[in-house]
Amino acid sequence: MVSYKPFICSDLLRFNEVNVDAFTETYGISFYMSYMAKWPEYFLKAEDMDGKIVGYIMGKAEGTGENWHGHVTAVSVCPAYRHGGVAAKLMKYLEEVSEQKECYFVDLFVRKSNTAAINFYKSLGYIVYRTVLDYYSGEPDEDAYDMRKALSRDVEKTSVIPLKQPVRPEDIE
Repeated sequence: MVSYKPFICSDLLRFNEVNVDAFTETYGISFYMSYMAKWPEYFLKAEDMDGKIVGYIMGKAEGTGENWHGHVTAVSVCPAYRHGGVAAKLMKYLEEVSEQKECYFVDLFVRKSNTAAINFYKSLGYIVYRTVLDYYSGEPDEDAYDMRKALSRDVEKTSVIPLKQPVRPEDIE
């Protein structure tokens, strides 16, 4: 059984096991702290019955006008808890927070090579909106998909009409 609770500062010392795979982005402690300070409602953890953190999601609301949206900065689940619905519940939570903030859509970035994650997001209703060239640095650099899901405020679903041409990271609003 898993319970869902707000992420708090001391959790930063207890969630390393969640960030174990190559596809999970790991940030500096100040980055996580800034998210907790600015967007605490977008930071949620999943704990097992023993209080061990087995997953988390962090995000934010950003943009202006019809580009006002929720953004998934990171979502990760321990390997032993994958395929059990934890990530889907975390994503649903972030979408609900974004609905409350009257966002038009939720977006996220995912490595083009991470087919498992891409298929997971598609199963939740996300589409590939555009390709972002060389978004992830490394050896070699890797392209990302910017995936989106329209929320109820976007009645015409204009936020999820895919772009045909790829963009560079510096071209992202």
